[in-house]
Amino acid sequence: MAGVSLLALLDDIATLLDDIAVLSKVAAKKTAGVLADDLAVNAEQVSGVRAERELPVVWAVAKGSLLNKLILVPAALLMSLYAPWLITPVLMLGGTYLCYEGAEKLHEWIVHKPKESSAQERLDHLSLPKIDLLTLEKDKIKGAIRTDFVLSAEIVVIILGSVADTSFTNQVIVVAGLALFFTIAVYGLVAAIVKMDDVGLYLVEAEKAGRNGRVSGLLGRGLVNAAGPLMHALSVLGTIAMFLVGGGILVHGWPWLHHWFEPLTSLWAMLANSGVGVITGLAVLGLITLITRLRALG
Repeated sequence: MAGVSLLALLDDIATLLDDIAVLSKVAAKKTAGVLADDLAVNAEQVSGVRAERELPVVWAVAKGSLLNKLILVPAALLMSLYAPWLITPVLMLGGTYLCYEGAEKLHEWIVHKPKESSAQERLDHLSLPKIDLLTLEKDKIKGAIRTDFVLSAEIVVIILGSVADTSFTNQVIVVAGLALFFTIAVYGLVAAIVKMDDVGLYLVEAEKAGRNGRVSGLLGRGLVNAAGPLMHALSVLGTIAMFLVGGGILVHGWPWLHHWFEPLTSLWAMLANSGVGVITGLAVLGLITLITRLRALG
Protein backbone atom coordinates (compact mmCIF):
# COMPACT_ATOMS: atom_id res chain seq x y z
CA MET A 1 0.00 0.00 0.00
CA ALA A 2 2.84 2.33 0.91
CA GLY A 3 4.54 1.46 -2.36
CA VAL A 4 1.41 2.34 -4.33
CA SER A 5 1.14 5.68 -2.48
CA LEU A 6 4.78 6.46 -3.21
CA LEU A 7 4.33 5.67 -6.90
CA ALA A 8 1.22 7.86 -7.01
CA LEU A 9 3.16 10.69 -5.34
CA LEU A 10 6.03 10.34 -7.81
CA ASP A 11 3.54 10.35 -10.70
CA ASP A 12 1.95 13.56 -9.36
CA ILE A 13 5.38 15.16 -9.02
CA ALA A 14 6.32 14.13 -12.58
CA THR A 15 3.03 15.55 -13.89
CA LEU A 16 3.61 18.80 -11.98
CA LEU A 17 7.14 19.13 -13.35
CA ASP A 18 5.92 18.44 -16.87
CA ASP A 19 3.21 21.11 -16.53
CA ILE A 20 5.74 23.58 -15.15
CA ALA A 21 8.15 22.87 -18.01
CA VAL A 22 5.43 23.50 -20.61
CA LEU A 23 4.22 26.66 -18.86
CA SER A 24 7.77 27.95 -18.46
CA LYS A 25 8.46 27.44 -22.18
CA VAL A 26 5.35 29.41 -23.16
CA ALA A 27 6.12 32.21 -20.68
CA ALA A 28 9.76 32.40 -21.82
CA LYS A 29 8.67 32.87 -25.45
CA LYS A 30 6.30 35.70 -24.51
CA THR A 31 8.97 37.52 -22.49
CA ALA A 32 11.66 37.24 -25.19
CA GLY A 33 11.18 40.81 -26.40
CA VAL A 34 11.44 42.36 -22.94
CA LEU A 35 14.45 40.19 -22.09
CA ALA A 36 16.31 41.26 -25.25
CA ASP A 37 15.59 44.90 -24.44
CA ASP A 38 16.52 44.34 -20.78
CA LEU A 39 19.85 42.87 -21.87
CA ALA A 40 20.62 45.70 -24.31
CA VAL A 41 19.56 48.48 -21.91
CA ASN A 42 21.54 47.13 -18.96
CA ALA A 43 24.66 46.44 -21.03
CA GLU A 44 24.49 50.00 -22.38
CA GLN A 45 23.93 51.59 -18.96
CA VAL A 46 26.73 49.67 -17.28
CA SER A 47 29.26 50.43 -20.03
CA GLY A 48 31.48 53.48 -19.66
CA VAL A 49 32.83 52.84 -16.15
CA ARG A 50 36.41 51.90 -15.35
CA ALA A 51 37.36 48.44 -16.58
CA GLU A 52 38.09 47.08 -13.09
CA ARG A 53 34.75 48.44 -11.85
CA GLU A 54 32.50 46.98 -14.58
CA LEU A 55 31.86 43.63 -12.88
CA PRO A 56 31.24 45.21 -9.42
CA VAL A 57 28.76 47.61 -11.06
CA VAL A 58 27.02 44.71 -12.85
CA TRP A 59 26.84 42.84 -9.53
CA ALA A 60 25.39 45.92 -7.77
CA VAL A 61 22.69 46.28 -10.44
CA ALA A 62 22.00 42.52 -10.35
CA LYS A 63 21.43 42.72 -6.56
CA GLY A 64 19.07 45.63 -7.14
CA SER A 65 17.25 43.58 -9.78
CA LEU A 66 16.84 40.69 -7.33
CA LEU A 67 15.38 43.12 -4.79
CA ASN A 68 12.99 44.41 -7.47
CA LYS A 69 11.87 40.83 -8.16
CA LEU A 70 11.47 40.24 -4.40
CA ILE A 71 8.93 43.06 -4.38
CA LEU A 72 7.23 42.44 -7.72
CA VAL A 73 6.78 38.65 -7.64
CA PRO A 74 4.79 38.52 -4.35
CA ALA A 75 2.77 41.58 -5.46
CA ALA A 76 1.88 39.88 -8.75
CA LEU A 77 0.99 36.59 -7.05
CA LEU A 78 -1.22 38.39 -4.51
CA MET A 79 -2.96 40.12 -7.40
CA SER A 80 -3.52 36.72 -9.04
CA LEU A 81 -4.92 35.33 -5.78
CA TYR A 82 -7.17 38.19 -4.67
CA ALA A 83 -7.76 40.31 -7.78
CA PRO A 84 -7.30 38.09 -10.87
CA TRP A 85 -9.51 40.45 -12.88
CA LEU A 86 -6.64 42.94 -12.72
CA ILE A 87 -4.24 40.69 -14.64
CA THR A 88 -5.62 41.45 -18.11
CA PRO A 89 -5.78 45.27 -17.64
CA VAL A 90 -2.26 45.32 -16.14
CA LEU A 91 -1.04 43.08 -18.95
CA MET A 92 -2.65 45.41 -21.52
CA LEU A 93 -1.02 48.39 -19.81
CA GLY A 94 2.35 46.62 -19.94
CA GLY A 95 1.82 45.75 -23.61
CA THR A 96 0.96 49.36 -24.41
CA TYR A 97 4.09 50.53 -22.60
CA LEU A 98 6.19 48.05 -24.58
CA CYS A 99 4.77 49.41 -27.84
CA TYR A 100 5.38 53.00 -26.70
CA GLU A 101 8.95 52.21 -25.71
CA GLY A 102 9.55 50.57 -29.09
CA ALA A 103 8.07 53.60 -30.89
CA GLU A 104 10.25 55.93 -28.83
CA LYS A 105 13.37 54.02 -29.87
CA LEU A 106 12.23 53.98 -33.50
CA HIS A 107 11.69 57.75 -33.38
CA GLU A 108 15.10 58.22 -31.78
CA TRP A 109 16.82 56.21 -34.53
CA ILE A 110 15.04 58.13 -37.31
CA VAL A 111 15.40 61.65 -35.88
CA HIS A 112 18.75 61.28 -34.09
CA LYS A 113 20.81 58.69 -35.92
CA PRO A 114 23.49 57.39 -33.52
CA LYS A 115 27.05 57.91 -34.66
CA GLU A 116 29.00 54.67 -34.93
CA SER A 117 32.47 54.80 -33.45
CA SER A 118 35.33 52.95 -35.11
CA ALA A 119 37.26 50.10 -33.53
CA GLN A 120 40.30 52.38 -33.12
CA GLU A 121 38.18 55.03 -31.35
CA ARG A 122 36.90 52.39 -28.95
CA LEU A 123 40.46 51.19 -28.35
CA ASP A 124 41.58 54.77 -27.67
CA HIS A 125 38.66 55.28 -25.30
CA LEU A 126 39.49 52.13 -23.37
CA SER A 127 43.15 53.18 -23.17
CA LEU A 128 42.40 56.52 -21.46
CA PRO A 129 43.99 57.08 -18.01
CA LYS A 130 41.91 55.75 -15.09
CA ILE A 131 40.12 58.46 -13.09
CA ASP A 132 37.78 58.39 -10.14
CA LEU A 133 34.23 57.91 -11.44
CA LEU A 134 32.56 56.89 -8.16
CA THR A 135 29.75 59.45 -8.47
CA LEU A 136 29.07 58.42 -12.06
CA GLU A 137 29.03 54.77 -11.00
CA LYS A 138 26.42 55.43 -8.31
CA ASP A 139 24.25 57.35 -10.77
CA LYS A 140 24.57 54.55 -13.34
CA ILE A 141 23.65 51.91 -10.75
CA LYS A 142 20.61 53.87 -9.53
CA GLY A 143 19.44 54.54 -13.09
CA ALA A 144 19.94 50.91 -14.13
CA ILE A 145 17.99 49.63 -11.10
CA ARG A 146 15.12 52.06 -11.82
CA THR A 147 14.99 50.90 -15.45
CA ASP A 148 15.20 47.28 -14.31
CA PHE A 149 12.17 47.80 -12.03
CA VAL A 150 10.00 48.82 -15.00
CA LEU A 151 11.28 46.00 -17.22
CA SER A 152 11.02 43.47 -14.37
CA ALA A 153 7.42 44.50 -13.76
CA GLU A 154 6.65 43.86 -17.44
CA ILE A 155 8.42 40.48 -17.34
CA VAL A 156 6.65 39.34 -14.16
CA VAL A 157 3.21 40.42 -15.42
CA ILE A 158 3.74 38.75 -18.81
CA ILE A 159 4.83 35.51 -17.11
CA LEU A 160 1.83 35.70 -14.77
CA GLY A 161 -0.50 36.34 -17.69
CA SER A 162 0.90 33.25 -19.41
CA VAL A 163 0.07 31.00 -16.43
CA ALA A 164 -3.08 32.76 -15.19
CA ASP A 165 -5.31 29.79 -16.06
CA THR A 166 -3.28 27.23 -14.12
CA SER A 167 -3.16 26.43 -10.38
CA PHE A 168 -1.75 28.91 -7.86
CA THR A 169 1.04 26.44 -7.01
CA ASN A 170 2.15 26.38 -10.64
CA GLN A 171 1.96 30.15 -10.78
CA VAL A 172 4.25 30.51 -7.75
CA ILE A 173 6.83 28.05 -9.10
CA VAL A 174 6.85 29.37 -12.69
CA VAL A 175 6.80 33.09 -11.86
CA ALA A 176 9.37 32.91 -9.06
CA GLY A 177 11.57 30.38 -10.89
CA LEU A 178 11.64 32.27 -14.22
CA ALA A 179 12.14 35.63 -12.50
CA LEU A 180 15.23 34.27 -10.74
CA PHE A 181 16.51 32.46 -13.83
CA PHE A 182 16.06 35.49 -16.09
CA THR A 183 17.90 37.73 -13.62
CA ILE A 184 20.89 35.38 -13.49
CA ALA A 185 20.87 34.87 -17.28
CA VAL A 186 20.51 38.55 -18.21
CA TYR A 187 23.18 39.87 -15.86
CA GLY A 188 25.51 36.99 -16.65
CA LEU A 189 25.28 37.96 -20.33
CA VAL A 190 25.62 41.66 -19.45
CA ALA A 191 28.86 40.87 -17.62
CA ALA A 192 30.16 38.94 -20.63
CA ILE A 193 29.21 41.71 -23.09
CA VAL A 194 30.74 44.60 -21.11
CA LYS A 195 34.00 42.67 -20.71
CA MET A 196 34.29 41.81 -24.42
CA ASP A 197 36.16 44.97 -25.33
CA ASP A 198 38.41 44.72 -22.26
CA VAL A 199 39.44 41.20 -23.23
CA GLY A 200 40.01 42.44 -26.78
CA LEU A 201 42.11 45.36 -25.55
CA TYR A 202 44.22 43.01 -23.43
CA LEU A 203 44.92 40.80 -26.45
CA VAL A 204 45.80 43.81 -28.63
CA GLU A 205 48.20 45.20 -26.02
CA ALA A 206 49.72 41.73 -25.53
CA GLU A 207 50.44 41.58 -29.27
CA LYS A 208 52.06 45.03 -29.20
CA ALA A 209 54.23 43.99 -26.24
CA GLY A 210 55.28 40.82 -28.05
CA ARG A 211 53.67 38.47 -25.51
CA ASN A 212 51.21 37.02 -28.04
CA GLY A 213 51.20 36.47 -31.77
CA ARG A 214 49.33 38.18 -34.60
CA VAL A 215 46.34 35.83 -34.32
CA SER A 216 45.80 36.96 -30.75
CA GLY A 217 45.90 40.59 -31.86
CA LEU A 218 43.40 39.95 -34.65
CA LEU A 219 41.09 38.21 -32.19
CA GLY A 220 41.42 41.15 -29.80
CA ARG A 221 40.56 43.70 -32.49
CA GLY A 222 37.66 41.47 -33.53
CA LEU A 223 36.26 41.46 -29.99
CA VAL A 224 36.62 45.23 -29.64
CA ASN A 225 35.06 45.77 -33.05
CA ALA A 226 32.21 43.32 -32.34
CA ALA A 227 31.17 44.94 -29.04
CA GLY A 228 29.47 47.96 -30.67
CA PRO A 229 27.61 46.06 -33.44
CA LEU A 230 26.51 43.46 -30.88
CA MET A 231 24.96 46.16 -28.71
CA HIS A 232 23.30 47.67 -31.77
CA ALA A 233 21.96 44.29 -32.92
CA LEU A 234 20.55 43.57 -29.46
CA SER A 235 18.86 46.95 -29.43
CA VAL A 236 17.31 46.44 -32.89
CA LEU A 237 16.13 42.90 -32.14
CA GLY A 238 14.81 44.02 -28.77
CA THR A 239 12.80 46.83 -30.40
CA ILE A 240 11.31 44.50 -33.02
CA ALA A 241 10.43 42.00 -30.31
CA MET A 242 8.81 44.76 -28.25
CA PHE A 243 6.38 45.55 -31.07
CA LEU A 244 5.74 41.84 -31.61
CA VAL A 245 5.21 40.98 -27.92
CA GLY A 246 3.39 44.20 -27.02
CA GLY A 247 1.13 43.96 -30.08
CA GLY A 248 0.46 40.29 -29.32
CA ILE A 249 -0.60 41.15 -25.76
CA LEU A 250 -2.99 43.83 -27.04
CA VAL A 251 -4.44 41.54 -29.72
CA HIS A 252 -5.16 38.82 -27.14
CA GLY A 253 -6.62 41.45 -24.80
CA TRP A 254 -9.12 42.57 -27.44
CA PRO A 255 -11.22 39.44 -28.22
CA TRP A 256 -12.72 40.89 -31.42
CA LEU A 257 -9.25 41.60 -32.82
CA HIS A 258 -7.94 38.22 -31.69
CA HIS A 259 -10.79 36.42 -33.52
CA TRP A 260 -10.15 38.58 -36.58
CA PHE A 261 -6.47 37.54 -36.71
CA GLU A 262 -7.11 33.90 -35.75
CA PRO A 263 -7.42 32.54 -39.33
CA LEU A 264 -4.00 33.98 -40.25
CA THR A 265 -0.94 31.76 -40.58
CA SER A 266 1.87 32.09 -38.03
CA LEU A 267 3.96 34.48 -40.15
CA TRP A 268 1.05 36.74 -41.03
CA ALA A 269 -0.17 36.67 -37.42
CA MET A 270 3.27 37.81 -36.26
CA LEU A 271 3.28 40.62 -38.82
CA ALA A 272 -0.25 41.61 -37.79
CA ASN A 273 0.71 41.66 -34.11
CA SER A 274 3.78 43.75 -34.94
CA GLY A 275 1.61 46.13 -36.97
CA VAL A 276 -0.77 46.59 -34.04
CA GLY A 277 2.26 47.21 -31.83
CA VAL A 278 3.74 49.84 -34.16
CA ILE A 279 0.40 51.67 -34.59
CA THR A 280 -0.31 51.63 -30.85
CA GLY A 281 3.23 52.74 -29.97
CA LEU A 282 3.22 55.62 -32.46
CA ALA A 283 -0.25 56.72 -31.32
CA VAL A 284 0.80 56.81 -27.65
CA LEU A 285 4.08 58.54 -28.53
CA GLY A 286 2.20 61.16 -30.57
CA LEU A 287 -0.29 61.74 -27.74
CA ILE A 288 2.46 62.15 -25.13
CA THR A 289 4.42 64.48 -27.43
CA LEU A 290 1.30 66.59 -28.02
CA ILE A 291 0.54 66.82 -24.28
CA THR A 292 4.17 67.77 -23.54
CA ARG A 293 4.11 70.56 -26.15
CA LEU A 294 0.75 71.89 -24.93
CA ARG A 295 2.11 72.02 -21.39
CA ALA A 296 5.20 73.86 -22.61
CA LEU A 297 2.98 76.45 -24.36
CA GLY A 298 0.83 76.83 -21.26
